[in-house]
Amino acid sequence: MDQMSPSTLSPYRFYSAQEWSAFRADEKLTLTEAELERLRSLGDDIDLDEVARIYLPISRLLSAHVEAMQFLFRQRQHFLRRPEQRKTPFIIGIAGSVSVGKSTTARILKELLARWPSSPKVDLVTTDGFLYPNAVLQSEGLMQRKGFPESYDVGSILRFLSDIKAGAPEVRAPVYSHFSYDVVPGQNITVDRPDILIFEGLNVLQVREMPKDGQAVPFVSDFFDHSIYIDADEVDLRRWYVSRFMKLRETAFRQEGSFFHRYSKVSEAEARTIAEGLWADINARNLYENILPTRPRADLILRKGGRHRVEQVALRKI
Repeated sequence: MDQMSPSTLSPYRFYSAQEWSAFRADEKLTLTEAELERLRSLGDDIDLDEVARIYLPISRLLSAHVEAMQFLFRQRQHFLRRPEQRKTPFIIGIAGSVSVGKSTTARILKELLARWPSSPKVDLVTTDGFLYPNAVLQSEGLMQRKGFPESYDVGSILRFLSDIKAGAPEVRAPVYSHFSYDVVPGQNITVDRPDILIFEGLNVLQVREMPKDGQAVPFVSDFFDHSIYIDADEVDLRRWYVSRFMKLRETAFRQEGSFFHRYSKVSEAEARTIAEGLWADINARNLYENILPTRPRADLILRKGGRHRVEQVALRKI
């Protein structure tokens, strides 16, 4: 059975974009065009109408989940007869392929969630900083598998999320530079007890092999209170990836010091061939081997069409 096809046996309820937009209720969109321009990624032409139709209802739903978790926290503290402790942060995981729009979605949700009446403190961290440095990947022969599960320091990710869930102050996450295509030595961002943490990356819903002896094996997603998968057809993902590559060839790649600077010096036809090859040899393989299989584990699935617009929303049944 295809769980992504509407049926009585599917664990999801499916909504068209128009149906989903009704869940906005009477909430006002306060995000401006100038703010959206700052939040959108290159190649993602999302507009304010899309934000109001899709992302404002999502922020409303997530805000309700946060309030429910906080209520449950208080109830559990009363049940256990323990003195009041600081509530643990609500963690949202966002997964999906390269070029599908994870970063834009994460930044928009961060902005919208922080504007709810309770004014929660919302932080955003991506898994890019937890990639092994290029020197390590090269020594291990993993540069061509960068972005695959084995290219990440999973232990560091688990320690980071564990500290966040424990309410630890000033938890540090490493910084990644897309300009140098590497982890920045000695640089970190500090996450200090947020109400909500958005954790975004390709493989955040990935599972590992289960031990036969029944010992506990933590998954990154074990720390999530809600998870979102952004979905699209592979033909569209490839087209968006190649289009973004060609735009970067005319902009960021032209800067001296850019890891991809060499691609700005080849012909347009050669650059397009290179981009197609990178997609086929690395990103498409990662999609089918590791990313797409995690889609059924998400609580919310946003299905995009060819115009980079969400056309269907699948919400896991409770």
